[in-house]
Amino acid sequence: MNPADPDESAQELKRAAERICVLILLDDYPKIDIEIEKANLKRRVREIFPDKVYLYEMIYESRFRRLWEQWRQEGGSSA
Repeated sequence: MNPADPDESAQELKRAAERICVLILLDDYPKIDIEIEKANLKRRVREIFPDKVYLYEMIYESRFRRLWEQWRQEGGSSA
């Protein structure tokens, strides 16, 4: 991938975020591993788009939190 291509970089981040969403939906995937995936994604956002980290927080973290609340409430198999 050409690091100067913002479209390819954005697609990379989108794929990683979609993967995390799927992992949240898999109730047998451990929370700690999801947290590691999220940290890796945030690190990658900082590397590729350092001035857009606030967008990561606004869009992706809130999406991950909503999915977790909907699918992994307290008392769930992996919560």
